[in-house]
Amino acid sequence: MLMMCQPIFDAVHHVLPEKGPRDRVIFLSPAGKTFNQEKAKELYRDYDHLVLICGHYEGVDHRVEEYLADELISIGDYVLTGGELGAMVISDAVARMIPGVLGDAGSAATDSFYEPILEYPQYTKPADYNGWKVPEVLLSGHHANIARWRRKEALRRTLECRPDLLSGLKMTAEDKKLLAEIKREKEDQ
Repeated sequence: MLMMCQPIFDAVHHVLPEKGPRDRVIFLSPAGKTFNQEKAKELYRDYDHLVLICGHYEGVDHRVEEYLADELISIGDYVLTGGELGAMVISDAVARMIPGVLGDAGSAATDSFYEPILEYPQYTKPADYNGWKVPEVLLSGHHANIARWRRKEALRRTLECRPDLLSGLKMTAEDKKLLAEIKREKEDQ
């Protein structure tokens, strides 16, 4: 079953009767560029209104893609029964940057992929569970040492799990120093 174009054009024109430069119509499609955190930041920063069009079953009349959508976005190289989940993924990734959506305004900026690096390991109580201990530095109360440990562990985790991300990271002199420490530690093992 293929979705007709006229109801989709009508729906978009209903929610955006006078489309402006800060309005964006996005069609979710496997032909689109792959969605990532940079795209989420762009959508949050550059647009006031987003309309996400998602197909279902066989898809949508091509005229929607050709004449209505400003761009195509894909959430990955796999097949779903429809684009609704992709639209929810994009909505959630963009919405969490809006002030007030998250309890802590700064927490979005420390999440994995906000910058191209994975998040550091996190721990909670108890400090010792089955002999597995929370790193001592995290219990020290020394904020500068904790921040340094977190950054180093985020770099370590990224290097081990997703080294491809490091090529997009604008590294500070401290980041380079921490990566050198990580590599020395690995050699010493």
